[in-house]
Amino acid sequence: MAISTISSEYVSPSTLTRKSIFVIDDHPVVRDGYARLITNQADMELAGETGDAAQAIEMIGKAKPDLVLLDLSLKSGNGLELCKEINTKFPDVKVLVVSMHDETLYAERVLRAGADGYVNKAEATRKLIEAVREVLGGKYYLSPRMRERMLTRAIGVDGFEDHSPIDRLSDRELEVFEQIGSGMTTREIAANLGLSPKTIESYRENLKAKLNLANSTELTRHAVHWVLERSGT
Repeated sequence: MAISTISSEYVSPSTLTRKSIFVIDDHPVVRDGYARLITNQADMELAGETGDAAQAIEMIGKAKPDLVLLDLSLKSGNGLELCKEINTKFPDVKVLVVSMHDETLYAERVLRAGADGYVNKAEATRKLIEAVREVLGGKYYLSPRMRERMLTRAIGVDGFEDHSPIDRLSDRELEVFEQIGSGMTTREIAANLGLSPKTIESYRENLKAKLNLANSTELTRHAVHWVLERSGT
């Protein structure tokens, strides 16, 4: 009678199919930290990195990563708009946003922009690899608190606080509002966003109407207070 045997051949980590990760963050120290986390995983590798939104699309096209780690706050360009562009040009590439922005305000926005998850930078060291694995596995990643918030809103639980006026701003309006609160002038905002001062003035008028503010002074005061509140100052 023949006896079958089970092979116990050793599989070297070098033969594993590694998932490639591309990092977009304008802080070199942060990129270096993410790179070390990624390269310490046997099944992951770093596909590339940049802090420049303008270079990112070309580099992603060449690197063809499985997943992009994307910060929303970039010195050149806007992370949310970049997320939309990545989703349009590379629909097979997963995007995981890692940001210091308030999750309750931005998580739904990044999902609508085509991202597959959101991790707060304050938790990135502990949660990043877990989030990457979930997204690569075809799931969406959000904190338990944010999942509960979205579920509660979706089922319309009585007493749940509806969207605030800030939630109702468009992505671009929110971006302009935040930059007003950071002390930037109309011309500075226009230059930063690649828009005309006239266009920024139109956004300011929209903001006053949506937030029920009487004039530019009230808009600036409201924006500054909001930015300081979000930063914990």
